[in-house]
Amino acid sequence: MSNEYRAKVFKSGNSVALRLPKALGLKDGDEMILREEQSEFIFKLADQPRKKIDVSGFWGKAAGMVHVPAPQEDFEPRPSSLRKNP
Repeated sequence: MSNEYRAKVFKSGNSVALRLPKALGLKDGDEMILREEQSEFIFKLADQPRKKIDVSGFWGKAAGMVHVPAPQEDFEPRPSSLRKNP
C-alpha cells in the first residue's frame, strides 16, 4: 500500500516550485525526473552519477604494508616488422 502526501506549489522567482514533504527522504540537491502522462505528473529520482574514490591516500594505512618500489624495466623497442610501412 502506498502512502499519500500533500505538497504545496509556491512562486520562486519567475517560476513555480513544488515543496515536497521531508518524510519522502529526499536530500537538498537531489535531482528528479518529471514526466507528464495523461494529465498526471510522475516524479522519479534521477540516477546519480557514480562517484570516483581517490585511493592515493590509502598507501601505508594498513598495518604491515611496506612500500616496495616497482622494478623499472626497459623493454626492447617494437620490431620494425610490426610497423606499417607507407
